[in-house]
Amino acid sequence: MGPQHPSTHGVLRVILKLDGEKVLGTECVVGYLHRGVEKIGENRTYQQFAPYVDRMDYCAAVSNGLGYCLAVEKLLNTEAPPRAQAVRVILTELNRIASHLLWLGTHALDVGAITPLFYVMREREEILNIFEKYCGARLTTHAFRIGGLLYGLYEGFERDVKAVCDLMPPKIDEYEELLTGNRIWIGRMKRVGVLTPEDCKAYGVTGPMLRAAGVKWDLRKAQPYSGYEKYEFEIPTGAHGDTYDRYLVRMEEMRQAVRIIRQAVEGIPEGPITAKIPKVIKPPVGEAYVSIEAPKGELGYYIVSDGSLQPYRLRVRPPSFVNLQALDRMARGALVADVVAIIGTIDIVLGEVDR
Repeated sequence: MGPQHPSTHGVLRVILKLDGEKVLGTECVVGYLHRGVEKIGENRTYQQFAPYVDRMDYCAAVSNGLGYCLAVEKLLNTEAPPRAQAVRVILTELNRIASHLLWLGTHALDVGAITPLFYVMREREEILNIFEKYCGARLTTHAFRIGGLLYGLYEGFERDVKAVCDLMPPKIDEYEELLTGNRIWIGRMKRVGVLTPEDCKAYGVTGPMLRAAGVKWDLRKAQPYSGYEKYEFEIPTGAHGDTYDRYLVRMEEMRQAVRIIRQAVEGIPEGPITAKIPKVIKPPVGEAYVSIEAPKGELGYYIVSDGSLQPYRLRVRPPSFVNLQALDRMARGALVADVVAIIGTIDIVLGEVDR
């Protein structure tokens, strides 16, 4: 399968070992989109490299930027001011909804439903409009800077965000009305691509895939950052770890993201939007690892500083790449058509796999 197959969500090649239609084993071949992002990071200054991370998981550029900024801020032993932290949470959660909407539309398309794609794109536009008004970009949204934010809030920002929060819950209900009880959807998804909690831990699987297996692990609760400890929200979990549960978990995650955004937008504090950091960033000798709960799972940045203007070593721990290795475990014993549904439910972006 692939690497040109539309349902591989990018240039992924999967070598299938088959007995008729039954899958006996799989082997993922990646590297068609190799970018060398980490090596680029070691040959750019800390500020210069910041826009590059937006291009990895290009469906969740805001989350990529947040993780990188937090890692450099840890090296500098500083943190963003409260106002910047609140805005970071709002934009990151909006990005989580936008990422899940794109996942839902393309996953439904993989399984044979075209209508949800048109529905989710309609709502996603409203979120992208906020990003565009805020920083001028819609996809590779470079929203943050090391130490806080580059831009203040535009006039009407809170109004636009609240409008999205009012819009989304009934729309999510609408998607569920189309899919959740649909017997074709259930037939294609239930008991397909099962991962047990033990499997998830063995493969390092994180994010909605891990929570669908019943493991209540979310870095926003387990290792809070950017003030997430101040917000009330639930961690949705599943019971069976199958493709259907992963769908339900992501649907509920969108509702919880709306809940977080409502709390954050009501209490944006006044004050500066950036911490006092030098224009030329030169962290002391040391190392830092910071991970955040990106839409697809744990996104981590490991940076080693030798005291110069550029990182001595930069390493990214992308959720798509790590979660993809569980494909073989999920696909064994399934049918060829199920492989398409399973790849879709992992929610990979090849820009992050082949970083």
